[in-house]
Amino acid sequence: MISKLIKNISEKNAPIVVGLDPMLDYIPENLQKQAFEEYGETLKGAAEAVLLFNKKIMDATADLIPAVKPQIAMYEQFGVEGLRAFKETVDYAHEKGIVVIGDVKRGDIGSTSKAYAVGHLGKVTVGSNTYAAFDEDIATVNPYLGTDGIKPFIDVCNECDKGIFVLVKTSNPSSGEFQDKEVDSKPLYEIVADKVNEWGALSMDGDYSNVGCVIGATYPEMGARLRKLMPKTYILVPGYGAQGGKAADLVHYFNDDGLGAIVNSSRGIIAAWKQEKYAKFGGDNFADASRQAVVDMIADINGALGK
Repeated sequence: MISKLIKNISEKNAPIVVGLDPMLDYIPENLQKQAFEEYGETLKGAAEAVLLFNKKIMDATADLIPAVKPQIAMYEQFGVEGLRAFKETVDYAHEKGIVVIGDVKRGDIGSTSKAYAVGHLGKVTVGSNTYAAFDEDIATVNPYLGTDGIKPFIDVCNECDKGIFVLVKTSNPSSGEFQDKEVDSKPLYEIVADKVNEWGALSMDGDYSNVGCVIGATYPEMGARLRKLMPKTYILVPGYGAQGGKAADLVHYFNDDGLGAIVNSSRGIIAAWKQEKYAKFGGDNFADASRQAVVDMIADINGALGK
């Protein structure tokens, strides 16, 4: 699967992913009204507004972006209807030829981990039939439970040509409470990186592994160090833009081949119409504002990379 993501990135010259993490206040009033007129101010109405919003953003940006990253919590808050919107978002992205990174941060052991892996990346057997439930291409995974929690995902990656991004050093301010603690004279995030290398060798797909990792844009010095420790690992980089990460800080997350990292922006893209920089578009043209924000992000990152 990582080779498919790399192909999309290379063809579009865009090492970015758009985080589809919609809150209702990101969605223009006219679009909410459209959904509420049909389904009322209900959970179904809210989920429909989210789905319409996502589709319009993908319609406006599909020719520019290699991937989207829906964060499942933003959908789960609307219950079963929200999960329906999540699934329909995944399917619509696939129709557009966009790779889907399901930001689900699953992490458990044994049959539970296997069920998560099957539900999000694999296929479940029902009698004589098999079904892909959510069917993302790649999922984010929490490594806190060790190999027992990761191996079932790797098995599904190998069976179904899928991928995972393992949390190594996250972008949030309190990540250091655990991730920076030293164990045997090494920070914990480096120990996790060593395990990512080990797991990655079990699912290679060309020059890179289907086992990628997550390293926040807000810790560039750590990112540069981890890049050297994991040369065959693709890095998903959250924290660009709204969280303070800058393009110039991200250069060392990439390898010399210009590959190796994909940078996420969520509200910086999907809520661009609410920013002063893109206010001229207005709520009615929010998708055009998102498109311009994508163009600007690609130029910013490629400029820092000297492309």
